[in-house]
Amino acid sequence: MPGAPVRPPGQPGHGRRPARGGRLPRRGDGRTNERRWLTMALTVVYAADTGHVVGALALTGASTGVGSGAPPEVADLVGSALPLRVSLGDGRMATLPLSARELAVASVDDEPAALAEPLAFGVEVTTDGKPKPALVRLASWPDNIALATDGLTLTVKVAVARPDARGRPGVPTSKNTHVLAGEIPAQQTQVTLPVTLVAGSEHGVLVLAAGWAGQLRTEKVT
Repeated sequence: MPGAPVRPPGQPGHGRRPARGGRLPRRGDGRTNERRWLTMALTVVYAADTGHVVGALALTGASTGVGSGAPPEVADLVGSALPLRVSLGDGRMATLPLSARELAVASVDDEPAALAEPLAFGVEVTTDGKPKPALVRLASWPDNIALATDGLTLTVKVAVARPDARGRPGVPTSKNTHVLAGEIPAQQTQVTLPVTLVAGSEHGVLVLAAGWAGQLRTEKVT
């Protein structure tokens, strides 16, 4: 992956900040009493259609204010695709790649939790399509994913106002990854995305439902 790697969910790595508050003092040039400040700038990669943050990168630089510079291009951070990985047990790993064409990049306000749990956050955009500087913490919905031989069923806690859902069940090799898309009808709580799978098989599943925290997990076909 070219450039500084983005840390996606499900992949260990560094990225925690060494100090609270996001600013570290830096000595001046020794000839004056000048004191400069370093600031932590958070850059996120997010799904362009649902807004989910799928990777985050903390950069340190001279304090210039959030959003003062243009964020890097997606390809500079992830290459052609961002691989999200989840363990299937017994040393097996499922890789679910997100194409760079489906992703966007934003420079946002400091949010340390986004480094540890990127899928718990989302990016909102303005009416002219520009990312807002503050990330949004998305509502959680555990244990509401069912994988069957004929489809992936998603059930949210309450009826959705904005009908939109994206499901991505997959298996360890990218050539066998199924990319599914559908809508949760307005005022409904459930949608089934059709896919044919083998009973008893295990799969890595990435689910991005607009307005709800992303899910990256292992599911067994029932």
